[in-house]
Amino acid sequence: MAAIDAGLVVQVLDPIWTEKPETAGRVRGRIEAVLDAATVRGFRQGPNPAQWKGNLAHIQPARGEVRKVGRHAALPFDDVPRFLAAVRGREGMSARALEFAILTAARAGEALGARWGEIDLVAKVWTVPAERMKGGREHRVPLSKVALAVLDKVQPLALMRDGKPDPAAPLFPGPRRALPLSNMVLLMLLRRMGRGDLTAHGFRSTFSDWAAERTAYPREVVEMALAHAVENKIEAAYRRGEVLEKRRQLGEA
Repeated sequence: MAAIDAGLVVQVLDPIWTEKPETAGRVRGRIEAVLDAATVRGFRQGPNPAQWKGNLAHIQPARGEVRKVGRHAALPFDDVPRFLAAVRGREGMSARALEFAILTAARAGEALGARWGEIDLVAKVWTVPAERMKGGREHRVPLSKVALAVLDKVQPLALMRDGKPDPAAPLFPGPRRALPLSNMVLLMLLRRMGRGDLTAHGFRSTFSDWAAERTAYPREVVEMALAHAVENKIEAAYRRGEVLEKRRQLGEA
C-alpha cells in the first residue's frame, strides 16, 4: 500500500478515463477510499494519490470536459415536444417503449426489460430490481401521468393472469408475447424516423440538461432520477430519504 503513488493510480485510470468517464470517476473514488482506509490503519502515510482536488485534477482532464466529447448523441431539450409527438404518432411496441424510456429518464435496457410485476399502479411507482440496474441497486421510479398513459396503451396486449397482467409478462413484448423486445429495436426505430444521429441513451443527457437549465430542482434529485451513484456523504444521506415526492414532481414537469 505504501508504494502506491499518483503515477500508478493514473496508470489504472488512463485506459478508461476518456472511454468510460462515469466508470472512471467511480473507480477513482473507490481507490481513494481504499487508500484513505489504509492510511487510517497505518499501512501508508502522506497525501492520498487518488485524491482529485489539488492532485489528479492537474493530470487528468475533468470528467465534464471528457463527457462533452464522448457522450451519447442527444436531442436538444427544446426539440423534445415535437419529437415525442412524432413518436406518439407511430404504431408499434418499439415506439411505446421509447416514449416510456424518455418519460422516465430510464436506460433503454431498463425500459425494455421491464415486467408488469415491477409496476405498482396504485402507488404509481416502477421498481427496477437490483439485478437489472447498472449500479446493482434497486431503483424506484415515480410514474408521471403521461408515463402511466403509455402503460394504459400497452396493458391490453399483456399476457393476463386472473384478469390482470401476468407479473412475469414484459411491459413491451416482442413478437413472442412472453419475451421483451430486443435491445436493437429502439435504434432501428430512430433510424426509421430519420434520426439515426440520435441514441435512446442520449435522452438521459437531454433530461439532465433540461433539469439543470430549466428547473430549480437540486442536482441530487436529478442524479437520483437518473439512478447515478452519489459520491459524497451529504448526497448519500440525501439519497437514503429517496425524496420520491420531489422526483415525482420532477417527472410531472
